[in-house]
Amino acid sequence: MSRGSVTRQKATHEAGDPLLASPSVPIASSPRRPNSIRRTTTHDAVRPEGLRGPVTVLGRGRDLFTDADHSGAVLDVGRVELRAEYLKRRVISISSEPSYPELAALVGANPFSGFRDAIGDLMPRERAAHSIRFRLLYDLAPALLVSGRALRAAGVPIEMSGRTRNTVDICAGWVQGGTLLRGLTEAGPPLHVGPIAPTLWLEDDPLSWHDADPLPVHATRRSRRLDLWPDNGAVLLESYFRDSHVDTHGRETIVHEYGLRGAINPLKRRILWCVTTPGALPYPECPSAAGSADRLVGMHLSEVTALVRREFIGSSTCTHLNDTFRCLEDAEALMLLLKPTVGTLT
Repeated sequence: MSRGSVTRQKATHEAGDPLLASPSVPIASSPRRPNSIRRTTTHDAVRPEGLRGPVTVLGRGRDLFTDADHSGAVLDVGRVELRAEYLKRRVISISSEPSYPELAALVGANPFSGFRDAIGDLMPRERAAHSIRFRLLYDLAPALLVSGRALRAAGVPIEMSGRTRNTVDICAGWVQGGTLLRGLTEAGPPLHVGPIAPTLWLEDDPLSWHDADPLPVHATRRSRRLDLWPDNGAVLLESYFRDSHVDTHGRETIVHEYGLRGAINPLKRRILWCVTTPGALPYPECPSAAGSADRLVGMHLSEVTALVRREFIGSSTCTHLNDTFRCLEDAEALMLLLKPTVGTLT
């Protein structure tokens, strides 16, 4: 069984290395809980034809139910694949299992502009069902975007024309006068190297995550986990998000990382409380976005994506954390698979 790339080197850098090291401590993995649903996804972006060649993004995911005796039953699996020209911003091919012929309409499209809306329009039933396949498709565009980390780390310039003007104050990392903008050059933002990424696969639990392949050099991975379990009439949730990158030495380091805990009223489908824990993040201003989780309290799950997109903007938010918030909509469908426990909420 392949359980992802496991890197155990210390987070050290060679003498004269101009990269800035981030001392943040990674968030520890969580074990599965009895009577819980766990959705895990990974999006691996690789460049088999070289740094300037096409990028292949492979998305894998699994929904797993854990019973009272800690046994696991796979409820659903998904696989999607995107091949795109990063610098030219063009989709070469896109596929999924099971196959959806409608996706052919996205060939030639810009994967960074309107791509997610187009997927939603092409697959309304999958979107409404919050299926694992739709989540994998929906995360293709940001996973591809984050793969640009490989170019930045290798010193390959990324076209920034017009981007700086449009992104100032778009999130905590891009705050006016912050570390990113002060260090921005023609080569791109300053490159902070995070801590070594510990494996997400728990050694004593082969079902903790779905299978994934070891990452080659210059690869990036976007990992997500959503756990749901009943507790005295409420449904508790735990979410985890990580972006990581493998350098030329084979070291996998964390680029972005967040943890999230909360509770849902299963009858009203509303968020009762929500707290975000920042993990390893690229700039010292980034953790300030964690407080934006307070705005989710009272939201109906079906409203989260629209409200986050419309209202979670500015330097008190984080674009990557906003994506994690959007994934909470999946809880509306997943928690229907849980066994009820004693206690009710009104």
